[in-house]
Order: sequence, then C-alpha cells, then structure tokens
Amino acid sequence: MNKPHHITLPEGKKIYFSSDNHLGAPTTEASKPREQKFVAWLDEVKQDAAAIFLLGDLFDFWFEYKTVVPKGFTRTLGKLAEISDSGIPIYFFVGNHDLWMNGYFEEELGIPVYHEPREFIISSGAGTPNSKTSFFIGHGDGLGPEDKGYKRMKKVFTNPLFQWLFKWVHPDIGVRVGQYMSVKNKLISGDEDAKFLGEDNEWLVAYCKRKLEEKHRDYFVFGHRHLPLEIPLKDHSKYINLGDWIQYYTYGVFDGKNFKLKKF
Repeated sequence: MNKPHHITLPEGKKIYFSSDNHLGAPTTEASKPREQKFVAWLDEVKQDAAAIFLLGDLFDFWFEYKTVVPKGFTRTLGKLAEISDSGIPIYFFVGNHDLWMNGYFEEELGIPVYHEPREFIISSGAGTPNSKTSFFIGHGDGLGPEDKGYKRMKKVFTNPLFQWLFKWVHPDIGVRVGQYMSVKNKLISGDEDAKFLGEDNEWLVAYCKRKLEEKHRDYFVFGHRHLPLEIPLKDHSKYINLGDWIQYYTYGVFDGKNFKLKKF
C-alpha cells in the first residue's frame, strides 16, 4: 500500500478536481467548444489553485507510442504545461479511455500520472493536526462488486502483450480504431451506466463503504460515473462523484474546510 501523499493548503488557496472531459468525442469538431470551455476553467482556477486533480478520461482516446501521441488537444496540453510550469502541481489519474499513458505527461508536462487510486492528506493553514483532511482519489473504473464486463476488458487492455502488439499497428490505423471503439463500445463509453442506480446499487458506494472498514477517509472522490453525486457515508465520511464536461460541466473544490461540487 502506497503511503499517503501530503499537500499543504496555504490560506486563501483551494484544491480543484475535474473528470471526464472526453475530448475528441464524438468528433474533433464537436468537442472543440468543450475544450475551449475547459481551458477557460483552467484559466479561472489557476488564480487561487494550490493543486489541481484531473481524475481521468480527459481524452476519449489516448495511446502513447514510443515517439507518437494522438494529434490534437493542443490548447489543453499547452494550458496544462503553463500551469505546471508556474509551480501549481497537477495530479492525473488515468481513466478507462486514457489508461495507455506511458511517460508523456511526466516528461513533457511535469505532471505525475497514477494508474491506481491513491490517498492524499491535505493540511490547511499551519498544518495543525485538527486541520488535516484525508482523501481517497481515483477515476473509479473497475472498482466495487459490479462493472464485471469492463473488468474483463480492462485485463485485456492492460495486458503487456496486448499493448506491445497494438504498438505495432500504424498510428493512423491504431488511433482511428481506438477512437471508434471508445465511442461505439458501450462497455468502454459507459453511456448505458450514466444514471443513478440508488445508493444500495451504486457499486462505487459499496467500494467506499468497504474501504472505510479498513481505514477512515474524510472524502472519496471519483469520476467515471458521469454523474455529480454527494453521498454521505458513516463516521462523517462522504463519497463524491465529479460528474462530467459533456452534460453537467461540474467540478469539485476544497477550501480547507469543505468540499463542494460546482457548475462552470
């Protein structure tokens, strides 16, 4: 188990969270207004951000060849580079649409990339013991008791042999096939899952409850479900789902005391 990552939140600063932009879907032209809106959001939050968390599916399809990455997303990548270069840390958690990341964000943008959920401890103010807030953060795909079809598919996608074979496909073909599958395959796109199932049937809620039996966390923050959700758990813990930038344009913000979902 990885040790928690600690962040100190200076007075007047905030932590921002975003997920599920799916840039490039359903077409490059259709996603451009969403990309421009997301870049405008980045411009706004950088004014008082102590850190920014991106919880996956930033792109609808992303695969890194050794010397090639998918064409496009220039405005987003440039803005992320600008913010990272300014000293504001950005943390990226891969989603099920952009899990094939292999060093580009770290090397070109200075952004650490996580392939599994991680725990963060955020200390506000002077960092006194009472000001520490624990977060368990990830994209959310393949967690909990359900999502079985996707879990089987993810085993294939993360298999080193599959990835090695896919790298031998010419990028013009590989990226086109990947983009088509991302939009058309319901197990990948999650279109059929973007509705609230009721607390007792939400598999990420079940996952959070199980994790609480191991250790207390104040907030569990995920994406993937495309639904803005705030669900109280036991012992003053809370499950947050960030929604998306397709229908809801919602994001999360933590000011050192409270976590809120907001709409941009």
